[in-house]
Amino acid sequence: MSQREIQQELSVDQYTLGLVGPEQEWVGTVADGGTIETYTPPACWGPMITPEFRGGHEVTRPIRVENAEVGDAIALKIREIEVTSMATSTGTMRERKEAFGDDPFVDHQCPECGTEWPDSVVEGTGEDAIRCVECGANASSFGFEYGYTVAFDEERTVGLTMDESGAHELAKDAAEAMDIPENSRQHPILLYEPAEMPGTLGRLRPFIGNVGTTPPVELPDSHNAGDFGQFLIDADHDWGIENEDELEKRTDGHMDVSEVRAGATLLCPVEVDGGGVYVGDLHANQGDGELSLHTTDVSGTVRMDVEVIEGLDLNGPILLPNEEDLPFISKPYSEEEREAGRELAAKHGVEMDEEMGPIQVIGSGATINDATENAFDRASELLEMSEGEIRSRCTFTGGVQVGRLPGVVQLDMLAPMDLLEERGIAHLVREQYDL
Repeated sequence: MSQREIQQELSVDQYTLGLVGPEQEWVGTVADGGTIETYTPPACWGPMITPEFRGGHEVTRPIRVENAEVGDAIALKIREIEVTSMATSTGTMRERKEAFGDDPFVDHQCPECGTEWPDSVVEGTGEDAIRCVECGANASSFGFEYGYTVAFDEERTVGLTMDESGAHELAKDAAEAMDIPENSRQHPILLYEPAEMPGTLGRLRPFIGNVGTTPPVELPDSHNAGDFGQFLIDADHDWGIENEDELEKRTDGHMDVSEVRAGATLLCPVEVDGGGVYVGDLHANQGDGELSLHTTDVSGTVRMDVEVIEGLDLNGPILLPNEEDLPFISKPYSEEEREAGRELAAKHGVEMDEEMGPIQVIGSGATINDATENAFDRASELLEMSEGEIRSRCTFTGGVQVGRLPGVVQLDMLAPMDLLEERGIAHLVREQYDL
């Protein structure tokens, strides 16, 4: 099948080896207004411990969207997310400095024979199970500083952390328990069988941690963001960059924003013709900020509809989350609230903006403050407002939320619908919030 053959529904189960960019092989073309269904492997820990990978995730090969051209945007309307893993392991990471050069996510090398990105095999379980094919040394660049294994209930509503015996039993059937897809090339993190924090119950609510469009330059997939991208500055490997300015070419697919879940709509910039939509890094749950830098990586399926927004020249993603995920101050006004506003307007002789719609502008940077400044800049450009007006509107009708430490934020605000009409996205906001 030609990759330019347009399909109304496109299913994807092929993945990159940790990179995103225009040189990656495209998997096919979906119609503008069509549907993408992806089946993705766990994205963080598995690729992190597999030395063949050039980035810290395993995401789908890029998907071409009919009619998408540079300067447009693509709306991804997330309809369904289903977790297919039965268990996972996660925690805080420990780097094995002898197994990489500048960046433990990117430039892997065998600590004994020096082979770069060595092929590897699994021998047994535990943190020394990933072995270099050439010499047999432990070739993984990561271990756990503090780790735990989680088993899920059949409905994937809760997870429970395991003791040593439970973690070991899951490690013996790691690929099956994590439902590693056939075309995946990672080793499952369950092999490490961490067992700290046993008996802890947690609620599950799956979301997509890395989703968006292809940047115009090749990047490690985990570094397509303003915070993780800092590791590329002055790095001595193929994806090293000279300065922060070169990071402006990112598309911020790696957000780890837990509100990017079923029911949400994500608007993404088109930086290469066709858009190059990719999906990966499904998580079973995560608290705001992803304070461990990692969470419950899982395999699963995602179903989403796509729509090209012509001429919406974004410089970063915009999220329209589920209404229940919006802060109280940023929710659409009720009729009672609008009526109270009309009475105030009449009393004081002020014309009230009747129609306002919620948006979240994603910002990223080296720190939370840098990410917030980035979001201010993006919102100012989108709405053609001064930074002072953006700050004021976000204080009075919005705020800022932390997607990931050290530097991804969601800048909330209620924006005038007439401005959103001019940008061509008012229909998406109306649809999302039944306005």
